[in-house]
Amino acid sequence: MNQDLRYSYILIASLNLCVFSLILQIDKCSAIDSQYVACYPISCRYGPRISYPFYIQDEQESYCGYPGFGLNCSEQGLPVVHIAENEYIVEDISYQEQIFKLKNSVFNGNSTSNGCVSEIKNVSLGNRPFKYVNDARIYLLSKCNGSIPEPLLKHKIGLGFGCEENGNDFGLAIFGEDDNFEFALQVCKKHVVVPVEMLGNEQVIDYQVILRREFRLSWTASNCSECAKSGGRCGFDIQNFQFKCFCTDMPHAASCKPTTAKRRLGLILGTVFSCTGVLILLFCLRKNIFWHKNLRFWESKAEDHRNIEAFLKNYGSYAPKRYNYTEIKRITSRFKNKLGQGGFGNVYRGSLHNGSQVAVKVLNELKGTGEDFINEVSSISRTSHVNIVSLVGFCFEGRKRALIYEFMPNGSLEKFIYEERSDRVRQLGWPILYKIALGSARGLEYLHRGCNTRILHFDIKPHNILLDEDFCPKISDFGLAKLCIKKESVVSMLGARGTIGYIAPEIVCRNLGGVSHKSDVYSYGMMVLEMVGGRKNVDVGVDRTSEIYFPHWLYQRIELDKELHLTGIMNEEEKEFARKMVMVSLWCIQTDPSNRPSMTKVVEMLEGNLDFLQIPPKPYLYSPSRTEVDSSAVELA
Repeated sequence: MNQDLRYSYILIASLNLCVFSLILQIDKCSAIDSQYVACYPISCRYGPRISYPFYIQDEQESYCGYPGFGLNCSEQGLPVVHIAENEYIVEDISYQEQIFKLKNSVFNGNSTSNGCVSEIKNVSLGNRPFKYVNDARIYLLSKCNGSIPEPLLKHKIGLGFGCEENGNDFGLAIFGEDDNFEFALQVCKKHVVVPVEMLGNEQVIDYQVILRREFRLSWTASNCSECAKSGGRCGFDIQNFQFKCFCTDMPHAASCKPTTAKRRLGLILGTVFSCTGVLILLFCLRKNIFWHKNLRFWESKAEDHRNIEAFLKNYGSYAPKRYNYTEIKRITSRFKNKLGQGGFGNVYRGSLHNGSQVAVKVLNELKGTGEDFINEVSSISRTSHVNIVSLVGFCFEGRKRALIYEFMPNGSLEKFIYEERSDRVRQLGWPILYKIALGSARGLEYLHRGCNTRILHFDIKPHNILLDEDFCPKISDFGLAKLCIKKESVVSMLGARGTIGYIAPEIVCRNLGGVSHKSDVYSYGMMVLEMVGGRKNVDVGVDRTSEIYFPHWLYQRIELDKELHLTGIMNEEEKEFARKMVMVSLWCIQTDPSNRPSMTKVVEMLEGNLDFLQIPPKPYLYSPSRTEVDSSAVELA
């Protein structure tokens, strides 16, 4: 038996032993306690994150929260709590301060047209484990047979109110309470007591202003910090009426005991390091393996350089300006002001000699070959459009690579559209969202039809839509782009490319149709749906029992001609913007590429009359499994 063959047998045997040892250790860690899994923090469609001491009654087991802290999700997708026959919307929860804000659902949206407050009931916390943070109250008095005592009128808030069903019977809103209050209750057949928040010495002239305002409640429950710090999830043992810390192996009294988990982790890490050492030793014995590996590495680097130099030669004076790495450090003030980072590398703010502000993307030296870099430079150099970001220059010096773009003051779209990143308030109104959707569509239309060579982007998503000072959108990041002659309707690709969540189905499953410019149309549709909903189309943060596939929900509303109930719509024009964006998006995400419109048609639909838009066929929508969703951050190249 020759030496190479002997080493091969030893290597295979060692590798098999390592894999077998890892399987044994991982198997011991695979059985996770069911209560730990069940008490994963979740949310309704909108609103704050729900975790201990609160729990959602229809979605979670009661042991995931403290007794009396059960919430529900309303039809509008908001978390609500019921107190004394009243339904209150949970606006915010501060787990650190143990305070949550409530708003009466009667005042969520439209108020009664004539000021009648008959729908409001008396509020009493009773034996609930909550307390008022500010114990101020408003008394709404009506059906008064006699006159209100004069001393009580000094607490009057605003004008009187009336109810049509009572024949405009006089009513009065009074803040506070004094000795005359008991007499007022005798002469007024109806009274309602409502908790409110008053701001210092505030002078309020309209009681409805106060009623619409949130009020706060505090709570007292077992502290969760020690359990959470140890990696557990807090819960409650109903039978023994005591706090429980649910851990991956079993429940514990206060926190997860670190011994078992750490010991298992230590065994796994020990096995990994031991196996790694053995394999490194075996590889070192075979020097020729390293020789071949290094040779392939340097050949790859040489090929990158040849491709870049060939590109520069072909483009001549039309190629973007080339900078050396020393200039890149000067432009960025030695990488002082970082704007962002990703798997590709880091982005820094910089300034050119003429004072122009730029964004410099410094690529990771270890990321892939030079194909993405060449793709980006060659693709974006062919473009000139108001909705395409401009490439100012680039650097290719040994392993150092950088791309210099025009600076976009407002950064990327993804910073503005997800409500959980903006304290659940839309930062951009519907006119601006519509403007961004239309501008992005025009940019894509230009890439597909306006260039001498058609450019397929293959990575349209909110991260790659940049916004200037006027929120004009510009498509960026052409690392995955593919160039093709215009007459080509279908392109060939060796592997999938794009970002999961936006990637067209035919790119992954080729029997659904050919890969073409319609793949960009699909990604655009998914992106606009996220702009509309202010959330990911599939929310990876929710428990799988409350998973909601947002496009499917929207299609049902459109199909039944129901209100979309989207956040922030103030008038009919904004309602039309929203509905137009939804209709166009649902056309774009059709599973069959032939059913999707071209980007030219998308622009026409967005600019056209809503009444002329037809309801699209129902896409084959589904709610991905948790395993698929968890991989959504992985980019396929």
